[in-house]
Amino acid sequence: MRESNVLEYEGQEQKVDPLTELLRKGSEQLIYRAVEGELQELLSSYSERRTEDGKTGVVRNGYHPKRELQTGVGPVTVRIPKVRSRAGKPVTFRSALVPPYVRKTKSLEAALPWLYLKGISTGEMSEALKVLVGPNATGLSPAVVSRLKKIWAKEYGDWCDTPLDKDRWVYVWADGVYSGLRAEQTKLCSLVVIGVNERGQKRFLAIEDGVRESTQSWREVLLKLKSRGMNIPELAIGDGAMGFWAALEEVYPESRQQRCWMHKTLNILNCLPKSVQLKAKQALHEIWQAESRADAEKAFDLFVETYEVKYPKAAQCLQKDHEELLAFYDFPAQHWQSIRTSNPIESTFGTIRHRTKRSKGCLTREGMLHMMFKLGQCAEKRWRRLRGFDYLAKVVTGIKFKDGIEVKAVDQAAA
Repeated sequence: MRESNVLEYEGQEQKVDPLTELLRKGSEQLIYRAVEGELQELLSSYSERRTEDGKTGVVRNGYHPKRELQTGVGPVTVRIPKVRSRAGKPVTFRSALVPPYVRKTKSLEAALPWLYLKGISTGEMSEALKVLVGPNATGLSPAVVSRLKKIWAKEYGDWCDTPLDKDRWVYVWADGVYSGLRAEQTKLCSLVVIGVNERGQKRFLAIEDGVRESTQSWREVLLKLKSRGMNIPELAIGDGAMGFWAALEEVYPESRQQRCWMHKTLNILNCLPKSVQLKAKQALHEIWQAESRADAEKAFDLFVETYEVKYPKAAQCLQKDHEELLAFYDFPAQHWQSIRTSNPIESTFGTIRHRTKRSKGCLTREGMLHMMFKLGQCAEKRWRRLRGFDYLAKVVTGIKFKDGIEVKAVDQAAA
């Protein structure tokens, strides 16, 4: 018996939500008025066209057959008027609000990849959409989802070739996102790069298939970014366990490196028994939350001295990335919250891991990349500019910072 995570509500056809019905009726009125406004604008543009006997040359001519437009509040009935030219060339009215053959709104179409990522299989999509928009969710069959996947594939291919030389990329975050899915006996992994430009806008730069986080896979990603025109970033942020760093030193050796404190903390705590993890975690916080690098160094040495004897692996895990963990002190303090971790990637792709519990290996490599790409596009729309974005210009121009403060300002205070 096929399992389903779509709840079926008995008697849904008979039960009508009054508020939803009111919204649906209101939507029909708004669409009618908007389309009428478009029609009047068209007729006004042909007001000078006249027949031989002086009558109006372009007139209304009834309506096209009614059709239902699937929206977030259920099916809405629309009637698009027709026009007829009685003089000169034929004229056709096309509504920009409701184009021909459109059967669902863009917001509803955007929900399809989210449903898929949330664990709704293609075959169950119609049932899920009936729960969302009502029992009359026609035209949303598995074939529709399949066609949309083909469109996403083309969009992904075009996006991968988009030039990057129009912006100056200041910081980049890199991470390998494991989906938990398997294909061809290998674990699927996507290599993801997010960049922030000089205006503080965060954008996805790469979402590539890497199989595993090897140096060769990351080298290919970085070389492709370079061929698309990406400049040398001032700072790269990521987990210390990746082959990304070796590839970065080959392709962009001038870029500074910052290890992710979130990953580092988890790796260190894994080397410690649970009885001391709480204290050790607080000691690690004392390092990266210190006001100055000097205070961070003191907390760093104290942690090593405290745990090195009994737990040498934990101390070594911290020591091996000493410089890379404290690189953020040489950048504006306004950016510290963003550049100390790879959270921009982690928070965005947390959803993809929920998908793996449902798919059980049925998602292809290409399908995974396209889903991640669509997920990333939706996430980008909600991203805000980097905090303290006005300091990015100073970083680009080479102004030095010490403990998060502009060096010039420190010198003036000392004087």
